[in-house]
Amino acid sequence: MNKAFADKSVDIRQGEELNIENLQKYLLDTLEISGEINISQFPSGFSNLTYLIKIGKEELVLRRPPYGAKIKSGHDMSREYNILAKLYPLYSKVPKVICFCSDESIIGSPFYLMERINGVILRANSPINKSLDPTTIKKISNNFIDNFVELHSIDIRKSKLNEIGFINGYNERQIKGWINRYKKSKVEEYDNLEKSAKWLLNNIPKESSSSLIHNDYKYDNIVLDINNISKIISVLDWEMSTIGDPLMDLGTTLGYWTNHNDTDFMKKLNLNPSSLPGNPTRDDFVNQYALKSKIEINNITFYYVYGLFKIAVIVQQIYFRYKKGLTKDDRFKELNLWIEDLALIANQSINKKKLDNLF
Repeated sequence: MNKAFADKSVDIRQGEELNIENLQKYLLDTLEISGEINISQFPSGFSNLTYLIKIGKEELVLRRPPYGAKIKSGHDMSREYNILAKLYPLYSKVPKVICFCSDESIIGSPFYLMERINGVILRANSPINKSLDPTTIKKISNNFIDNFVELHSIDIRKSKLNEIGFINGYNERQIKGWINRYKKSKVEEYDNLEKSAKWLLNNIPKESSSSLIHNDYKYDNIVLDINNISKIISVLDWEMSTIGDPLMDLGTTLGYWTNHNDTDFMKKLNLNPSSLPGNPTRDDFVNQYALKSKIEINNITFYYVYGLFKIAVIVQQIYFRYKKGLTKDDRFKELNLWIEDLALIANQSINKKKLDNLF
């Protein structure tokens, strides 16, 4: 595979710079790393900010909350650091964390440092997408589902990850929590989102089982081996991970999943390269997951609608920050259109009681 396809960092977006002098002193005092620092930014992702720190041949990754975010649960650097530290000995597909800093005087917020994982990340508009044939995509998607099942089977007590959350009432807490976040970040009115919220509240199932869940498992949060493109070497962005119902995790992943035979209206959201030929449809994805996990899945529509609603609310929270002037990232200026489209898809799934062939 051409190394040009490996994930790269770029110049830092205006307004998201780090204090180089403070960071340089911190690295020397804490890690005894000295030398000239070069900082760049990984440009994708709409949530926590991720930077590449180069000092000579040393490469570290720094994670900090987005500017203007007040949602502690989703941007708690200490929590994310501790989850990765506990997970690393049992699950090799996470970056090794190095240190956590709570001193906001360094760069203006808490942050943590971890190792750099070099590899390929598939995104909706990745140049590599055109070079992947259906057979390769099928291998990647099979491994993507296998890894999802593996993640949900991690022994949470052995790793003490059971301490980060509790399962009883998880589904109800999630639905009420996301509806509350929707109300707090409302900028415009969306009738279909209101309908979806009401339907979810009236159809909450009992938890299917208890496991570690990632809560944002999608193609652009996995790193693939540059020398074996179908092999997953790391899973990134654990900021929303907790103990919960694995089917709710499945629902979030389905919310990002666009089929190759979906309408252009759905494809234009472009949330995931899942529409590339060789990928399973949402129905096929569910069937494979159920077979491999041995979890009985009833009322899959609920979990899919939950995923769509949750993603719509996350997008709305980002759009809210943009409209309030708390972030100047131009990628956010038309996110209101995404919210409307996601809400329409959710309402269509409710009305048709299915995942595929919605329009």
